[in-house]
Amino acid sequence: MVNHVTAHDPTWQIAFATEASAIKQAICPIAIELHHVGSTAIHGILAKPIIDLLGAVADVSALDVAQTAFTSLGYEAMGSYGINGRRYYRKITPSGVRTHHLHVFEHGSHHIERHLAFRDYLNAHAEKAQAYSDLKRKLTAAPNVTWDSYLDGKAEFVQMTEQKALSWYRSSRSATD
Repeated sequence: MVNHVTAHDPTWQIAFATEASAIKQAICPIAIELHHVGSTAIHGILAKPIIDLLGAVADVSALDVAQTAFTSLGYEAMGSYGINGRRYYRKITPSGVRTHHLHVFEHGSHHIERHLAFRDYLNAHAEKAQAYSDLKRKLTAAPNVTWDSYLDGKAEFVQMTEQKALSWYRSSRSATD
């Protein structure tokens, strides 16, 4: 059941930084660039208290030999988990609570850009972020909400916002180049 979203917690940024450092150290010498994404990276909105990390590497297949390193950090390796070119890991406590998701793509993947664009767009557009937060509140308040129904309920908002976010992100980046 997905029925728990909580107010933004500034310690989520610290949790991201701590986990990113542990991952980099564990998989060394594989170089990985890590970003804090997902709702815990968007200021002022409700979120499931799960830290989403987005990784960029030169070759995702290099991670396949680092399974022991991820396991030692408490991650379960999920392979591509439905998205070609991705390696997905989830960290779940012994009591069954998800704490972290790690999505890794190769540098240049459009998936990296879309995640960063969505995060940055919502952080720059408080009214859109609030609409997303309100939707999350509504979805988690529904009776018998499941993980799939929660994701399905957000899908249209995310897809529509992602398109605007990508245009905004690309134009804002080209303006600073």
